[in-house]
Amino acid sequence: MSLHLMVLSLNSQNIGGKMIVVIDPGHGGIDSGAIGLNGIMEKDIVLSIAKEMVRLNKNTKSDFEIYLTRYKNTLISLSDRTRLAKTLKADLYISLHCNQSENPKARGVEVYVNAEGGNFLKESVLLAYALQKQMKTKLGFESRGVKYGDFQVLRETTNYCPSVLVELGFLSNLNEVVFLASKEYQLLIALSLLQAIKILNKEIALF
Repeated sequence: MSLHLMVLSLNSQNIGGKMIVVIDPGHGGIDSGAIGLNGIMEKDIVLSIAKEMVRLNKNTKSDFEIYLTRYKNTLISLSDRTRLAKTLKADLYISLHCNQSENPKARGVEVYVNAEGGNFLKESVLLAYALQKQMKTKLGFESRGVKYGDFQVLRETTNYCPSVLVELGFLSNLNEVVFLASKEYQLLIALSLLQAIKILNKEIALF
């Protein structure tokens, strides 16, 4: 499937309106997710980045709207996160996370798509590569590749819209945890993710 056809399919549910993007900041509430070497929590990093994406998108003339699965430090069930995407008839679903490893040298960005395929597997893979490319070219993050994973949020969305789970970097890596904890870098990550979405969406007008 070409990139043009992919993007046209993304907008098929919202013809005449804006593309709907659901951003899922992982964890929340009592579920901290990974904890960095400096004590910073995954749940706080991904929420900060997601809220930056909303703020930046409102300040620009984009052709899509962003909704978050959570807007504060609350624990939302995985089923409720995916139910929101289905209710909104989302065109894209992106779940944000941070990685952790026993190997302190592990670094880079991973993007997962559903291991069992689904109706939007090809589109999800193309989206995954687009997101990873932006993180590498704009921020210099090492690319760890697009991988297949059996995550509930992907299983429950892949038949409704393209969906990916992004591991933004390793909180167990001394350098990356500093970047991920930085408000300046969180802004740059938000811009990078938005740019990947905009590149895909822009193809609709150019086709």
